[in-house]
Amino acid sequence: MKEARLGVKERQEREREAVARAILDAARELFVAEGYRNVSIRKIAEKIEYSPAAIYGYFESKDDIFLALAEEGFRMLFAPAHEAATADPIEKIRAGFWRLYEFSKEHPEYYALMFVDRSVPPISHDWQRFGFVREMKGRFAAHIQSVIDAGLLPPDTEADAVFRILMASIHGVAVIRLCGRLGPNEDADALARDTLEATLTGLRAGIAHTFHSDPCE
Repeated sequence: MKEARLGVKERQEREREAVARAILDAARELFVAEGYRNVSIRKIAEKIEYSPAAIYGYFESKDDIFLALAEEGFRMLFAPAHEAATADPIEKIRAGFWRLYEFSKEHPEYYALMFVDRSVPPISHDWQRFGFVREMKGRFAAHIQSVIDAGLLPPDTEADAVFRILMASIHGVAVIRLCGRLGPNEDADALARDTLEATLTGLRAGIAHTFHSDPCE
């Protein structure tokens, strides 16, 4: 009897997980296709043929659905399997930002939702949930600072500014590719590589950057 009860409980949990997954997948597709602001709980419910009340049994609000998707996306982006296996400190910086570009190709819907749609709620509204994102950004900024301290970047370089400048360079190409703004014979990967390399070369040469960033906390 005990084994039977456990079986029912496990089955119910699997069914609940399956419904939650369906809600998240439907919401992600709608958010990207129509824009976060234009999607309601009712639209999500209609897409999976559930009632709005049923959705609220899984997620408190539309914002809660987005935050669940964003958490998934960031965990995929920072998955340990994608960490650069290199001792070269400059290559580690290069690989870290190249990973962001690869993520935009592997998971374009997540990337668009996390980094492009301006109407989504800021993840800073729930820093406890996204503490791992803040930790990863802080670790990467600390690595950039160690590269500066080692003399591989000019001593007056600001680590947090470097982080933003490099992210802007690779993010720009990712968005151009996502929006289909390249010609049929233009290679997005080559553009991303060249843009990242040009930015790194400029930073290493000691360009006078005028941008000053808030700390990556």
